Amino acid sequence: MAFGVFIHRTDSIYDDVPSRKYQFPRQYLARARQCEGDWVVYLEPTKVRSTKGYFAVAKVQKIIEDPNHQDMFLALIEPGTYLDFGDPVPFREHGMILEQGLLNDHGRISGRAQAAVRPLSPTDFARIVGRGLGRDEDVPPRIETSHPEYALPEARLPIHSLSARDRVHQLTNRVIRDRNFRKSVLRAYDKRCAITGLQLINGGGRAEVEAAHIIPVDRDGPDIVSNGIALSGTAHWMFDRGLVGLADDLTILVSRQTNDPETVRSMINDTGRLIPPRRHSENPWSEFVKWHRENCFKQ
Repeated sequence: MAFGVFIHRTDSIYDDVPSRKYQFPRQYLARARQCEGDWVVYLEPTKVRSTKGYFAVAKVQKIIEDPNHQDMFLALIEPGTYLDFGDPVPFREHGMILEQGLLNDHGRISGRAQAAVRPLSPTDFARIVGRGLGRDEDVPPRIETSHPEYALPEARLPIHSLSARDRVHQLTNRVIRDRNFRKSVLRAYDKRCAITGLQLINGGGRAEVEAAHIIPVDRDGPDIVSNGIALSGTAHWMFDRGLVGLADDLTILVSRQTNDPETVRSMINDTGRLIPPRRHSENPWSEFVKWHRENCFKQ
């Protein structure tokens, strides 16, 4: 087993859904198989405008032949492992190439950087994931918390003090995943409630909004931005209890079981639709929206 890098761009010609599968040609099969059962980091190429750099991490469950495309293969992602980085990591930081394994003996970037699937050393993996998870204080929680899990010892250590396997342990920790999911969602929505349109931030930099899962974690909802919405506390409460929902075009629906529908409608932004993220690729997925409407929303 070994760590790896998968290059992906939103306008890719390949049949990729990073949180579920990654498609690649036969030439990368041997490298991809090395990652089977281990973790990979996703990278958006530097030539992509406003690139996100290293933007996510996931565990490869297995490699299979693509049943729909000859000489193509799929790396299937283990459910519940994919995580968007709360702090996307640049390919180059302060003049330093974070993926040191790409450098040749002369300290220059080698041709390995062109490979869409490539191995990643444990040291480089730990470095990239550490920066991707970022610092706890970058996006403070909406409310103060004294929950002991938020003071995990490894979360307070310097970036370089954790090994690759320590980082893997972090990636499976629910508290750390929730914290990172919140950072990703709030960044995508510019810390603005997608239902009310309000962007309230207190003097300490604490945003009033929360990160809501469309499909809840306890119903196997993934920790990806497209399964998240930035919502104020009240809007989040109503969304989770099915008092508001979303149509396929993201029109905000108000349940007939709401005891004060007019007041609820007055809280909705003037467009009557969910205010989407800046990146279209981070919009709520239609299948998640449909699941919430059919399983949570009270018609």
